[in-house]
Amino acid sequence: MNTALKALQFKARYQVYTLLSGHNLSKLHGEGYDFSELREYQMGDDIRKINWTITAKLGKPYIKELHANRELSVVVCALMDGSLYFGSGNAKQKKLTEVATILGYAAQQNADLFTGIAYTQNKTFDTPPTKQLYHIEQFSKTLFETPLLKTALYKQHAIENLFKRLYKPSLIFVLGDFLDEVDLSLLAQKHEVVAIIIREREEEILKALGEVTLINPQNNAYMETYFGKKSINTYKENLIKSEERRTEHFTRYGIHSVKIFIDEEVISKLMTLFI
Repeated sequence: MNTALKALQFKARYQVYTLLSGHNLSKLHGEGYDFSELREYQMGDDIRKINWTITAKLGKPYIKELHANRELSVVVCALMDGSLYFGSGNAKQKKLTEVATILGYAAQQNADLFTGIAYTQNKTFDTPPTKQLYHIEQFSKTLFETPLLKTALYKQHAIENLFKRLYKPSLIFVLGDFLDEVDLSLLAQKHEVVAIIIREREEEILKALGEVTLINPQNNAYMETYFGKKSINTYKENLIKSEERRTEHFTRYGIHSVKIFIDEEVISKLMTLFI
């Protein structure tokens, strides 16, 4: 096995079995996932339970009532293409693998069913619903080793495919850099959704570089440009607007989220979700 991957898995397993102990995934799901009924919204109800599709059709708010369910269906969905490369390496891909591996071990430790699904331009990789470490670690290996340069994923198609695949209400972790806008409202109608955003700090805090050659990791296109103060300000303005739209979208549909930079410890960021 790749020694770097083996070290990543060992670290992830150690953190789950020690640092994450007592902070299991079930704390995210509240009342459970087995669908019971729809009923009209009442004052004091959690607005995250509102079923927006039914609400739009009937003209007044309805919420989803759920039965308690001890065993969770935990789904880790990785959206993967060339954008996980930045600068000279694929550190975002490695960090995404670490996050997915920790979530897999956490599900297994909590005796929940784990399903891993990775979408790439050319192929979809998945595991069966499982409680076995073998499948979790094979999924981890796939995420770590899959070549992504010169690939571009149409992420909305991936989300639509995921919705069609999942019949049982689940706790879904969607992993990616979310530099493109992704609509998760379809998933949020039936499932509890957590978006985990993987970023390089340099993608948000830019430096003036002067004359540079930029290479698009998704299609290998080259662009000669001058990257100065004006370019940085324009980029920041667009990034801020994109982040505001994403935050509003997540809030509207009750989607949890956390952003993890590649130089941060994954376990400490994930624990903010489980507390």
